[in-house]
Amino acid sequence: MDLPIFYAPDIVEGATAYTMNEDTSKYCIQVLRHENGDTVLLADGRGHRYSTVITDDNRKRCSVKITHTETLPAPAPALRIAIAFTKNTSRIEWFLEKATEIGIQTIIPLVSQRTEKEKVKAERLQNILVSAMLQSQQFYLPQLQEPQPFDKVVKNAADPQKLIAHCLPEQKKELQHHMQPGKDTLLLIGPEGDFTPEEIQLALEQGFEPVSLGKNRLRTETAGIVAVTLMNAAQNF
Repeated sequence: MDLPIFYAPDIVEGATAYTMNEDTSKYCIQVLRHENGDTVLLADGRGHRYSTVITDDNRKRCSVKITHTETLPAPAPALRIAIAFTKNTSRIEWFLEKATEIGIQTIIPLVSQRTEKEKVKAERLQNILVSAMLQSQQFYLPQLQEPQPFDKVVKNAADPQKLIAHCLPEQKKELQHHMQPGKDTLLLIGPEGDFTPEEIQLALEQGFEPVSLGKNRLRTETAGIVAVTLMNAAQNF
């Protein structure tokens, strides 16, 4: 049986004890009914795995003793996706949850000419990432960056592998066949109305290569999930 994992973003590396905040304490003690002597895991989202034993099962301030600390290797290569958020918040939240579970290291809300939603509720979205990280038994929290303009992302990208998925009827290689394993990758996903021809041209001029996610026309959030899945699969072959 897998041990429960709780998020401890403020834990100090090298600490021997830790006290959970009120929300985490309530979930651990009142909801999951853990008590003194139980073993639980803590994750700081930066790759540290803390094995702990509950020493004070207070439902508002649960304290634990840290018995072992392990630093897990960061996922490699780094997979990043820049995606235009939709105006339907539930759809983008679903994308963030599933992308985290599948495995993504960085998510950049992309502000293109046809982007429908340029502002995000960062705290709520961050909580979704944390929940998905814990649920999928991971110890690295994906980085959710601030929304960035398309031209800034394209011009500043330093990833060895730069890809753009768009819908214009030109010859494109399928993503799963074009990915080069072992290379850090940035993939651009456009809004519901796709990137403009000018944006696509700019990306190509900056070294981005066009790829296809399949023959079907996909919603933005679906395209994002397909892309993350294919990117991860390509690294395992």
